[in-house]
Amino acid sequence: MADSNYLKDNLKGFVPTEVAAGIMDEIARGSSVLQLSDVKPMKSDTMKFQVWADKPGAYWVGEGERINTSKASWIFPEMVAKKIAVIIPVTREKLNDTTIDVFGELKPQIAEAFYTTFDKACLFGTNSPFEKNIFKSATDANNIVTRDTQSLDLDISDLMGEIEEKNLDVNGFAGHYGLKKELRSLRDSNGNQLAVMGMKENSLYENPLTFVRNGAFDNTKAELIAADWSKSIVGIREGIEFEILKEATLQSVTMGDGKPLSLAENDMIAIKATMRIAYLPIKDEAFAILKPKAAVMEVEENELVTP
Repeated sequence: MADSNYLKDNLKGFVPTEVAAGIMDEIARGSSVLQLSDVKPMKSDTMKFQVWADKPGAYWVGEGERINTSKASWIFPEMVAKKIAVIIPVTREKLNDTTIDVFGELKPQIAEAFYTTFDKACLFGTNSPFEKNIFKSATDANNIVTRDTQSLDLDISDLMGEIEEKNLDVNGFAGHYGLKKELRSLRDSNGNQLAVMGMKENSLYENPLTFVRNGAFDNTKAELIAADWSKSIVGIREGIEFEILKEATLQSVTMGDGKPLSLAENDMIAIKATMRIAYLPIKDEAFAILKPKAAVMEVEENELVTP
């Protein structure tokens, strides 16, 4: 892109490809769901999957006997991309910078806003546009283990067992950052660490372990999520779009006088960045949650006082 291609000459459009790729890299590094899930490019806003509901079976056949037949059935879950947006106010002087310079500078803010909102929606359904989320899938499948008085390693083993009973394998975990200390202290019978904290990646029971650092993990609902993450599908539409706002009033930004930020009155502009992303957990039984004991006690107390 030429140096003369200033933001003031491009008030809307796509973020330059080289910068957009960097934003997507930061989103992938910051999002636990993206790190663990199966990520697929989307050519349109919808994508259908073909998943076995009942698989065909084979039969032993004696000499001259009729071969039995079995009926296979499929389900076709559909993933729909939704628009996610962030608005970042900046000084009006930014209009005199190139689009590459501006978005290079705002890259961390855009990425963090996107991956935090995305993880909240996918993990617990917080302000989610998607029909399903991991917490709901695990709850619907009754794959729930509650923290007990036994040791954490046995609780996690029981958690994995919930998925294994459905003939699936756990291939990764996601937990809140406050659980890191407890996991670090776990040992097997030979004194070896069950959770290994590495410089670049962590593992638990020899499976990838990620800690949700972006505030997206609701530890009042779960302490740890185990899953067959091949059943967790993320779809990404290419391109990040932007638009320059000059006259808007941003209700979510409060100024020193207690009033919302008026871009015109405060001689500022705002940059709105949008992208399209989809999420679909295609098998409820592939997800299991380790619930904190306090959450269950709170529910029981509420039930007692409910008339």
